[in-house]
Amino acid sequence: MTSFLKKRYIVPVVASALLFLGASFKNDFFEIAKQIEIFTTLFKELNTNYVDETNPGDLMDNAIKGMLAGLDPYTVYFNEQDVVKFKINNTGEYTGIGALITRKEDKIIIREVYKDFPADKAGFKPGDEIIQIGDVLLSEFKDDASQLMKGAKNTKIDVKYIRQGKTNTTQIILDEVAIKSVVFFSKIDDKTGYIVLAHFNQKASLETKQALEALKRQGAERIILDLRGNPGGLLNEAINICNLFVPKNEIIVTTKSKNEKHNNTYKTAMEPVDTAIPLVIIINDRSASASEIVAGALQDLDRAVVVGSRSFGKGLVQKPIDLTYNTQLKVTISRYYTPSGRCIQALDYSHKDKNGAAIRTEEKNYNSFKTRKGRNVYDGGGVLPDIQLEETKTSPIANALLKNDGIFNYATAYYYKNPNLGAQIPSFSNTDFLDFKQFLKAQKISFDTETEQALKNTLAIAQKEKIDVAITTEYQQLLAAIQKSEETLLDKNQEEIKGLIVDEIIKRYQYQEGFYQYYVKTNSEIKKSVSILNNSAQYNNILKI
Repeated sequence: MTSFLKKRYIVPVVASALLFLGASFKNDFFEIAKQIEIFTTLFKELNTNYVDETNPGDLMDNAIKGMLAGLDPYTVYFNEQDVVKFKINNTGEYTGIGALITRKEDKIIIREVYKDFPADKAGFKPGDEIIQIGDVLLSEFKDDASQLMKGAKNTKIDVKYIRQGKTNTTQIILDEVAIKSVVFFSKIDDKTGYIVLAHFNQKASLETKQALEALKRQGAERIILDLRGNPGGLLNEAINICNLFVPKNEIIVTTKSKNEKHNNTYKTAMEPVDTAIPLVIIINDRSASASEIVAGALQDLDRAVVVGSRSFGKGLVQKPIDLTYNTQLKVTISRYYTPSGRCIQALDYSHKDKNGAAIRTEEKNYNSFKTRKGRNVYDGGGVLPDIQLEETKTSPIANALLKNDGIFNYATAYYYKNPNLGAQIPSFSNTDFLDFKQFLKAQKISFDTETEQALKNTLAIAQKEKIDVAITTEYQQLLAAIQKSEETLLDKNQEEIKGLIVDEIIKRYQYQEGFYQYYVKTNSEIKKSVSILNNSAQYNNILKI
């Protein structure tokens, strides 16, 4: 009788659930179809009736980007050109010039030149400003100018550029360029191996494995894995890198979504390289996404000591979805959770303040979780290191100098004033720092700190409302006070800024390789990591071994 009653009640419940799901799907489908029809009609009428000529492609690009802007910054639309760049970032391979570049106004700025690649062979240096590619003047070309320097291998491209005020010409011969994930590795003492992982492209785990095995053959008995500044990349590569240090079938990350097909548990699938070698991971506030999966998972499993400063806090997972006409949508499909169950996402994009900015999770609202051996770890704000180092944090004034190219431009000027330093490590004295401050003034480089920017925005609004004349005196007084405060901050953070300047200068003379050779001898975070590894009692105590 009981079984019969159960069946009688279960059938209606299941049927009503299916009816609800069916109705929900039908309503969603109708709403989507309705909005598509409205948009299609609007788009057609707009292009047909607008007073001036319209570009349907540009209009659609802007419409799509405007729609996605209300979500999170990681859900983005790629047109055909964007898809090519996205694939390069993931595979790490393309045919090009082998340099880090940025677009600034009517020029392409060479930020960094990679040794023995086409840009290097053509004689380019950081700070060079490209103004013409082939017959195309960049002042008249508003699209993605980097595409003008891509093509088939051995393609010759004539380039006109400015260096220190003088116009020059050169020819670049395109070649295959491989973007390495592991940009440097070496032994830094008799027992310690050091690996710098800069990206998570398709070769990240292979390159990390090769570096680890090479260091072990050279006698390394402990490892430092440096993830500072690594913005992340492919999820599966993060899992495979964890797999180098933990056994097969270990849970590394879980993803959760409203869509059940995106709910997954990811485990290690291969035999590890070494599950016992002592390991320190260095992170900072620019270590994000896949970097945080590696640091967070190995911290949760008590497999590594994490050193540095709190990571960025990106706990969202994206998936590329191919669309028609070789376009693509990269959409956030889930949140990821480390083995202890924590999500380290720092910003809540579903709740925004009055200015439209995503709300940051407050520390008082962080939840506590336990590592495998019972240590407390927390969610909501990135991965918090086991050993926090103040020097790993970047001060606001240093961030401003990196953003406004104050340090970059000074390093360029320094290089041409001192062309013969070669392998010599520059010593940056107090006199040099004074020269740096004078350079900033002479070049009228604005710090554009958040405070200064807010004040300038206030004046812009006052100008629109035609009340700027009434507040000009007060505005100038406030601006002068802010700028004086910024100069005080320069002096207060002098040692940090000096270090950033020297780092940039060394890359001018010795490329990336020389920079890391210098870094392993001088960087305080690396020194601290070595000292932890040298003290087995401290290392074991942190991990409760």
